[in-house]
Amino acid sequence: MKLGRLGVWYSPDKHAGPQPMAAFVKTVERLGYDTLWYPESRGYESFSVAGYMLSQTTRLKIGSSIASIYARDAFTSRRGMISLNQLYGDRFILGLGVSHVPMVEGVRGHVYEKPVPTMRGYLDRIMKGETGAGDFPICIAALGPLMLKLAGQMTRGAVPYNTIPKHTAEAAKILGPEKWLAVEQKVTIETDPVKARALGRQELSRYLVLDNYRNAWLGMGFTEADLSNGGSDAFIDAMVLWGSAEQVKAGLRAHFTAGATHVAIQPAHAAGDAAGRDAMLAALADT
Repeated sequence: MKLGRLGVWYSPDKHAGPQPMAAFVKTVERLGYDTLWYPESRGYESFSVAGYMLSQTTRLKIGSSIASIYARDAFTSRRGMISLNQLYGDRFILGLGVSHVPMVEGVRGHVYEKPVPTMRGYLDRIMKGETGAGDFPICIAALGPLMLKLAGQMTRGAVPYNTIPKHTAEAAKILGPEKWLAVEQKVTIETDPVKARALGRQELSRYLVLDNYRNAWLGMGFTEADLSNGGSDAFIDAMVLWGSAEQVKAGLRAHFTAGATHVAIQPAHAAGDAAGRDAMLAALADT
């Protein structure tokens, strides 16, 4: 499987049922995007919703970003990945991640283990006894250098989330030139800084309380002050590209210059504004 230049990142939990979800994935495909990435949180189960989205499209790849390794054992993940690809023409990418303590312990009732060795063991079990396992379309959510190194050693690459071009450049060096580096980037085509930053803070509020992201941002050079009170303007401006379509495109291209092989655009918009969301994706499809 080859990964194209541009993708979209969007949560299926934002759709008001299956019909709007089907319409959205068809729009993403019609606009020419290569891959639609989606998370696993408290709503739709990852493999079930992937099957539905694949059934509504013919060319679009669907990638989990991410499926939690605490949600299903390695054998189930392997068989789910293989099944979806056999049923839908090799268009499913299994993006895996270690999730976060509140989701693992608070929601699922598991014990959150050390991320890197736990992921390594999980990947070992997925690959065990499988001919051609090195070609599996698997990537992992990786922010720190050790997880990025593991992504390069054992999978097709990494799907970093909530990052900046500086991190992209560092990740590219660790992964090497033959690996996928599929970077998520939040955007909004909004030229009013007050409105744009309000949308950014709305999107980032759920992540600012999670240690994994806070630690990663501190490692990128942000300060505790940047991460306080909903995020400083400088932090929000770095995490959510805003402005005219051309200004946003320039920010997206910065990731490619830094070494990304794929950028997944996540549109930030007012709740329920599907028309605005789709207009943004249409305006950015030729980045």
